[in-house]
Amino acid sequence: MSVPFLLCLAPAGEKPGTEQDEIKLQIASKQIVQTAILRAVQQVSQESQQNEKRTNTGTSLQLERGKLTKKHEKK
Repeated sequence: MSVPFLLCLAPAGEKPGTEQDEIKLQIASKQIVQTAILRAVQQVSQESQQNEKRTNTGTSLQLERGKLTKKHEKK
């Protein structure tokens, strides 16, 4: 997913936007950045949880295999 980047430059000889327009652009830019950061943090969190589940599942299976092996060894 790409995040749009706003850049406002006035061509030479033209007046830049009003101060209100600049403030609106700054607010919109901040919101875009905050949204992008929030989504990135959520994605990393989800990936970490998925990796942890995989690790826990693998460990549980290894423990179960060990228990089965020990039961059979006792006989």
